[in-house]
Amino acid sequence: MKLAVPLILIFSPFFLSQAHADVNYKIDLTTPDHHLAKVEVAFPASNAKQLKINLPVWRTGKYQVLPLADAIRHFKAEDDSGKALEWQRTASGEWQVNLLEPTRVKVSYQVYANTLGQRVTHIDSSHAYLDASGVFVYSPEFRDQQVKVSLEVPEQWRSYSGMDAIGPHSFSADNYDVLVDSPIETGINQHRRFSADGRDYELVVWGEGNYDIDKMVEDLTRLSGQAKAIWDGYPFERYVYMVHATSGASGATEHLNSTVIQRPRFSFRERKDYLGFIKTASHEFIHTWNVKAYRPQGLVPYDYQDEGITELLWIAEGSTSYFQSQLLLRAGVITPKEFLEDLAKRIGRNEQTPGREVQAIAEASAGQWVSGGGDYARNHSSNIYSEGYLTSLALDFSLLSETQLKASYRDLHAKLYQEYRLPAGYRVADVQQLLADLSGKDYADWWQRHVNQPLALDFDALLAKAGLQRDYGKENKAIADAGMEIAGSLRLSHVRREGPAWRAGIVAGDELVAINGLKVTAKGFEARIKDFKPGDTIRVTLFSNDTLKEVSLTLGQQPSEKLKLTSVDKPNRQQKAFFKAWLGIDWPFDASGKLQD
Repeated sequence: MKLAVPLILIFSPFFLSQAHADVNYKIDLTTPDHHLAKVEVAFPASNAKQLKINLPVWRTGKYQVLPLADAIRHFKAEDDSGKALEWQRTASGEWQVNLLEPTRVKVSYQVYANTLGQRVTHIDSSHAYLDASGVFVYSPEFRDQQVKVSLEVPEQWRSYSGMDAIGPHSFSADNYDVLVDSPIETGINQHRRFSADGRDYELVVWGEGNYDIDKMVEDLTRLSGQAKAIWDGYPFERYVYMVHATSGASGATEHLNSTVIQRPRFSFRERKDYLGFIKTASHEFIHTWNVKAYRPQGLVPYDYQDEGITELLWIAEGSTSYFQSQLLLRAGVITPKEFLEDLAKRIGRNEQTPGREVQAIAEASAGQWVSGGGDYARNHSSNIYSEGYLTSLALDFSLLSETQLKASYRDLHAKLYQEYRLPAGYRVADVQQLLADLSGKDYADWWQRHVNQPLALDFDALLAKAGLQRDYGKENKAIADAGMEIAGSLRLSHVRREGPAWRAGIVAGDELVAINGLKVTAKGFEARIKDFKPGDTIRVTLFSNDTLKEVSLTLGQQPSEKLKLTSVDKPNRQQKAFFKAWLGIDWPFDASGKLQD
């Protein structure tokens, strides 16, 4: 295997050419087959008796403590002359190096990089994805020092990051905070450059798939030019979209001036799949302002060794979800029909989520670090993304109404960017004051009802302001509902609280066997339920904790068609004006109420 960087340059006396005040990182990726790499870090001279060295216990963009330090082995420490220094492991992500005299310290270790699905690290023969939180240790003493990173990589690999490049495979950053929020993608990849509204952008795609990279560039260009619809200015000069077309991983993470988006490799071509990609790209792009440029006080500054608790995480995430399709609509990337379908889906999902009746969005925000998701969460928790989206919708409509369309939720976020940019952080009182400044109204009561208590929205009244209504079809027929869901097998993934299956004593994890004595299959489960009418009682045979049981279940009802959002009869000028002030586009329905694409 040929190397892109000559060995004689990399393995010379450790970074002698670098300024001693910098923290210098080197990672050897030349034997990538088993997900392993060698890391060396040179810290400036310290006068302390012990030098504390840490690896974060979480990564930015994922509010969950992770076992990142478990990937480190063969930890060593040396002084400036190469003499071994004693050290102790003092916490899961902490090492303490003993110093006999002031000296520069070099640490080295092996890192195992196989957490692609967590978007932390991944190394194989085709690439390496490196989020510093899982790769590069730091010392709190030198957290604010400039850092330099050098990669030794196989031939033909190309390296990209939001950090400034100082060579084909080397980067610099102002400090560790920039490094840890600027992942590196290196390997065999496709790369494009483009510009929008005076800013430079790059698209880096790793992996083969059914994507059209030219189409991606076209739509990302249109999206990237729409930030001015909300914010006056940019927190970056250059932005990098990183895309992983892969298997077994999905999701995305925002970073300082970049994002990584993971999609199944053959989930780009169909319109539905492509919308999933471009909406995710929009979400992460918006985060460049909402989280990376301004965020709640509980997350300022980041404490990499502990959780950052805030009741405002719904603004950080839910508002971002709320704006993602709006920017795409303004850019002409999605149609009004696609926008309204997305909103209808969110409202319909909210109606089928019992947890919204149990937990306030403020409490959900504060508890996000320990939120496990799954059946229990859907029944007993609010979601900072979905309920955060709808809370943002309600707040937007309130501002538009209170100000006669002169101010909107976009203006609130513009103010947050103007007045609470890092290193500041905003509090509940700050948001309420900005709302009062924009509207002339005290929002304390609104906040208590919508944020501090479980969200209960009157969607009919809310949507009517914009000339819209909920529509389950002309006939509005009901079909049978069992109140339980499967996911790929006959094992129940969710049993809706207080639904038919719940009342029959069925729980998530039970495995279906038969209905009315006849075998049921995963593929035919939903169709089998539709054979019955609401109110029918059926016999359900199942395994519960390996015990065969049969229970009686009385079916409930659900709409036969998916929820749609349509025009109210005879929308007036005020409703059409509200719609335009809300979304920035003209009324999309014709005189007959048909939605125009």
